[in-house]
Amino acid sequence: FPSYGSFISTLNHKRESAAANSFCVRLFSVRELPPICPDVRQKHRISIDVLPPEVKARFFSEHIIPIRTKTAKEFQDDVERATISGDWKQVHDFYLTTFDSFLELNGAFKKEANAPFNTIEDSGINIKFVNIVYDALLHTPADTQKSVLKGIINSLLREWKGLLKCLSVSQNPQYTSPATYVIYAHLLRQIAALAETDHHFLMHWFKKLPQKRFKQLVERLQLFITTRLFPAKPEELPPMAKCSWWIPSATKVLSLLNAANTISSPPIIPFTDFYNLTLDHIDFMEDYHTWQAHGNSNRFTFCQFPFILSTVVKKAIIQRDSEQQMISMARQTLVDKVSRRQRVDMSLLFLNIKVRRLQLVSDSLDEQTLKKKLKVTFVGEAGLDMGGLTKEWFLLLIRQIFHTDYGMFTYVKESQCHWFSSWKCDNYSEFRLVGALMGLAVYNSITLDIRFPPCVYKKLLTPPIVPCDLDTTVGMATLTLDDLQQIMPDLAHGLGELLSYEGNVEEDFYTTFQVFQEELGVIKSYNLKPGGDKIPVTNLNRKEYVQLYIDFLLNKSIYRQFAAFYHGFHSVCASNALMLLRPEEVEILVCGSPNLDMGSLQRVVQYEGYSKTDPTIRAFWDVVLPFPLELQKKLLHFTTGSDRVPVGGMADLNFKISKIDVSTDWLPVSHTCFNQICLPPYKSKKELRQKLTIAISNAEGFGLE
Repeated sequence: FPSYGSFISTLNHKRESAAANSFCVRLFSVRELPPICPDVRQKHRISIDVLPPEVKARFFSEHIIPIRTKTAKEFQDDVERATISGDWKQVHDFYLTTFDSFLELNGAFKKEANAPFNTIEDSGINIKFVNIVYDALLHTPADTQKSVLKGIINSLLREWKGLLKCLSVSQNPQYTSPATYVIYAHLLRQIAALAETDHHFLMHWFKKLPQKRFKQLVERLQLFITTRLFPAKPEELPPMAKCSWWIPSATKVLSLLNAANTISSPPIIPFTDFYNLTLDHIDFMEDYHTWQAHGNSNRFTFCQFPFILSTVVKKAIIQRDSEQQMISMARQTLVDKVSRRQRVDMSLLFLNIKVRRLQLVSDSLDEQTLKKKLKVTFVGEAGLDMGGLTKEWFLLLIRQIFHTDYGMFTYVKESQCHWFSSWKCDNYSEFRLVGALMGLAVYNSITLDIRFPPCVYKKLLTPPIVPCDLDTTVGMATLTLDDLQQIMPDLAHGLGELLSYEGNVEEDFYTTFQVFQEELGVIKSYNLKPGGDKIPVTNLNRKEYVQLYIDFLLNKSIYRQFAAFYHGFHSVCASNALMLLRPEEVEILVCGSPNLDMGSLQRVVQYEGYSKTDPTIRAFWDVVLPFPLELQKKLLHFTTGSDRVPVGGMADLNFKISKIDVSTDWLPVSHTCFNQICLPPYKSKKELRQKLTIAISNAEGFGLE
């Protein structure tokens, strides 16, 4: 070096520049070194800046980021010329240089060479340019594509970890081929091994990606996991014993993308896009039991990352876990009976319910042990329950309990959903029954026609496991204005206007921290906080007022009703598997999915008295398939009692079309207990469309079977 002074000056400048720009830097300030002696105060430390040049120690330079000036437009022009001329040298040189090292990668794609990137809002990477380069890569000659992979391999082997390289290199489309999986796996391991703080930044940067690119990352990871689990050509991949870390690494990276999707409003992609349906075919009960035994320890299980498991798997886990609990209780009962020399009745394996139609609710309340398979008998009626009587019991009971005259629930027309009545009473056992009904529906694979808002399912999972201490509060979820919007949209709109009001809230609204509520025709007042009737709502405290109001309406005012409902549900579905569920998935388990696919229904439907080639059946599908969604839902509701699809899809409906030998003047008839629609032999498509539309559009309130 020419002189110590100039070297130190230059190096200090370069270190500062590198600290703001290189891939290897951490995204947070490096803590200063502690004093050499513990009792020496920080202010007495000597800075290197005050030392004379001759005593300053030499140290090595940080990596310096090269400055590259090629723009996305210039690169696209190069690719276009190469495509026409066949001369790819200039494009090849760009890829060769850019992917030679992560420093070069940084120099090519960083927006500004000297700009810091220690913010969750902006990674500093020109994502649009990255996408252009990767989109063109798959159309370049094979030697160019190989040079990119070779550069990534060398960089992974010799260079440091860094966040920006993870963001850039993870989007390489070459990772869809099993031939590149060894490279991809090593990259995923590096990303998975980053510190928690780094993951936090990476998650927020993923959130900024365009939806198309984000979804491609998810699909690439899912394909990687699927191929490693069930390879089409096992010889293409290393033995599982030598790469057991592949799937854990990929799943951990996928969890970052899931977290990014969760914190986005609205979500970038549906949460169902994170399901890996291949996992429906693994031994998920073994995975569940391993998770039960080891929890979230270092031993990998898919249950640690429940977002990747489909609702079908989660439902099966809950059912089997509940069945094992039921079998254990039945075994203990049998042992007790044998030890006391009592007669053993195998009916104890079922929940045998005997009800009178006129005392449906009270007879149902008498049943105690609910975690069993249902067998329903209607007193005074002959019939063996093969599923139809159980379905009818559910339909009749739900219809009676949710009727507005019954008083347990109110129907909100604006949101078309039911909500808990806030009236106070001494016995909340009927709310417990409704919760138990929902649990039994899950356990017995029955889809219920219940119209609860989404926040009910959030509250059901607060907490997901019933506390041992019975005095612990349950169902007190943290809810927002968005949750209130789904129940009482007019009130939510008014509170939203209060929050955004630019005038003087205290003088113009003249409101206090007191609310009024009608209960059985009587208006009652409640303070949202102690002395609330004397505390005015102002511009400064209006956010607190809105949050307390929401908490009162959706939590505190209905606490005893919902607590009984919560304990009823968990009395049947008491399983650690509930911790695997999202609130939306609980709703799907209880009420089914709103996504209809009539084409799938056509493929699995059963016929009785007809065949699929009969003119009436052909006319039926010619009419139903083009139906608008609203009429398709009405058809499903007319036939099954619900307009939603069970968790297993249309195949689990056991939908049946039967022939009824009556005059074609008759309308179609349905038996909702058996998911059956009966069609007279209509002669024309026009006649069938007319009669079917009348039937499904007027099927409420006059003797629907």
